[in-house]
Parts: sequence; structure tokens; C-alpha cells
Amino acid sequence: MNSIELRRQRRAIFERMQAIVSGAEAEGRDLTAEERSNWDQADSDYRSLSERIERVERIEESARAIGGREPTIAERETLENPSASETDMRSAFTQYLRGGMGSLNPEQRAAMASRYESLTPEARALSVGTDNTGGYSVPDEFQTQIESNMQAFGGMRDSRSTILRTSSGADLLIPTEDDTAQTGAILAENTQVTEQDITFAQTSVATYMYTSKLVRVSFQLLQDQSFPVESWLAGKLGDRLGRITNTHFTTGDGSSKPYGVVTGASAGVTGAAGQTTTILYDDIVDLEHSIDPAYRKSAQWMMSDTMLKTLKKLKDGDGRPLWMSGMAVREPDTILNYRYVINQDVAVPAASAKSLLFGDFSKYLIRDVVGVTLLRLTERYADYLQVGFLAFSRHGGRLIDAGTDPIKYYQHPAS
Repeated sequence: MNSIELRRQRRAIFERMQAIVSGAEAEGRDLTAEERSNWDQADSDYRSLSERIERVERIEESARAIGGREPTIAERETLENPSASETDMRSAFTQYLRGGMGSLNPEQRAAMASRYESLTPEARALSVGTDNTGGYSVPDEFQTQIESNMQAFGGMRDSRSTILRTSSGADLLIPTEDDTAQTGAILAENTQVTEQDITFAQTSVATYMYTSKLVRVSFQLLQDQSFPVESWLAGKLGDRLGRITNTHFTTGDGSSKPYGVVTGASAGVTGAAGQTTTILYDDIVDLEHSIDPAYRKSAQWMMSDTMLKTLKKLKDGDGRPLWMSGMAVREPDTILNYRYVINQDVAVPAASAKSLLFGDFSKYLIRDVVGVTLLRLTERYADYLQVGFLAFSRHGGRLIDAGTDPIKYYQHPAS
């Protein structure tokens, strides 16, 4: 039976539940024992049918994903019998953080085992269930906390950068083409159409393994049920991962690390001699118009807080400030009517520094390999009565430039 028919059945049950309640309310009375029994049974049927609909829709979605064929028996069993609920998983994960695998009951151990990830494929068979040779992929809630903390540092994830999640860390090849120099043509009668091929290129986006480094927590804190171990760890590990990845997404040189947006950006404007720590109103206008209008529709500024302070003091020829505060609720502050992002990894105004970026930041691709892996090291610091934690995640980044310079920078002169 398909999900549409099941939804019709569920709708009929819901209408029956409504009718039972409406009949009693119309007569100004409470439900009779028989009505309450009928309503409870209908409610149970409704919940059961909702779970069935969810399973059937997952099967239908899977069938579409695998080309319309019916799922295999193994695929159907996986879809119809999902693993432990997220609530159970989070409870097991929290208990694992506090006491390790030895503190889990059989159900919790099974939930954690389903999320085990060996750091090396060859070691998987030898290391399942151990605390120090592999790691456990964290629950969605924990990973969301880590990602939120990563956004709090720097500005690359706060900009309009495109964030792509992939299940594999293999190099990602992105095709590019630049046909902007070509136009159509007038065709004379009985004249053959001129052929003009498009030249394609490609850009590779690699990923790199990042670690939060080690965080040690005392046994006493882990045993203290009032200590919010999940949120505390997510904050510490997320802060560290956020700082290093934002730095690389901003200024990385592509040598064993991502290509940063500053590295990939093109020269827009260079300040006149003497402007080693300053910028003129005309320079900002020139930088704005160095970007093609097609990119300016979604353009942003990016700078350090020090540069923002400099820009807030600038005025145009009529004494009007470039910086404008958003007046309405949730309306952003702007510079020349464009939004801006503060990124403390962008250079502050200084000799030869690239201190201001402008353009379409959606052309910068941040690549996350899905999943954060957490390791719990029990024995290593046992004599200190401490447990070590560290997180691993894989990321990459690169400006996807087909040849028309979507982001440009302002550079101060050398002297």
C-alpha cells in the first residue's frame, strides 16, 4: 500500500476522533467511558499509522533514489527498522562521555557501536568497542553545537559562502567555463551558422583532516551530573576547530591546507602612496565598481573590525557617512548599501596588507565531510584522574572563479 492511501486512512481516523469530541462538546458533557475508550483506540491507531507512513515514505524515497526499482530485502529492513531514537542516542552518548563504554548498558552499547568509526579502515575489525583506536561519530545535536561555535569565530561561515557537505573526502572536481567574451550574431539569409565551442576547465577542492587537539577533563567533573559535559565539550572543541578552519578559509595558501578567499581573490584597487593604514572614499567606490554588476547583486564586504572602524569615519563629498545602521528590526548595517561581514582573519590596515574584500561570496565553496568524530582517551591520563577528549573533522575550501573575478580586494601601498 502506498503512502497516499495510508494518509487517507489516517485522515479518516482523525475525523473519527474529532467527531467523538465534537459530539460530547455539542451536548455540553464530558466523554463517556465508551467514547473515551473509542477515542483512545483511535489515537493509538493514528500514531501507529503515522509511524507506518513514515517508513513507507522512506521506502518510496529510496526507490526514487535508486532509479525507481523496488528496494532489496536488506534495504527495506533497514528503512522499516531504524536504529535507536535520537533521544536514546544522545543519552548513550552523554553516558559515554562521562564513563566510557564500560558504563553503558547493552542497549546503549549497541547504539554507540552503530556510530563507531575507525580512524583507519584496516583497524576497524580490531578496534570495535575500544576507546583509543577509533572514535564515535557524534549525535546531530552535538555536531550542531560544534558548528554553531565554529560560526562564532571569524566570518567565512557567516558570509554567503556556499557550504557543501559530502559523504566522501575525495578531491571534488568542479567544472568551470567562461563564455563571457562570446556573443550571438546576425545571420544573413542562406548563410551557414558560425560554430563557437565553449572551453571548459575544472577546479579541484581537496579536504584536510582537522583536529581540535586534546582537552582533558577530571574524573570529578565527569561524575558531577550538574556539569553540562556535552555543551562544554562542544564549545571547547568547536571553538578550536572554528578558529583554525576560518583562518585557512580566509588566508590559506593551498599548500597542505585550503585555498583561502584572500588567496583566491583578484586585485581590485591599490591605495595611493602614503595610505599604508588609511583608505579613501574614492578607493571604496572604485573597489565596488571593479566587480562586474552580475556579481554585485549578491555582493558583500568583508573586513576586520579595525577596518570597519576606519570605514565608519569616512564620508562622501556631501558629508554623508558610508556606514549606515539598519533601522528596522533585523535589518543589517550596510556600507554603500551593501551588507558586510566581520572576519578577524582578514588583515588589519597596514603596509601592503589586503584589508578589504568585496564581491559575491557564494562563489567561495566551504566543503565539509559529513560527521565529526570524537575520541575518548581513558588510560592515557588515568594517573592524573583525567580523561582526554579530542575531535576530528575534514574540511576544504576554495574560491570557484571561472575567470571573471567574483571577489576582489583593496591593498594598501608598501609605503
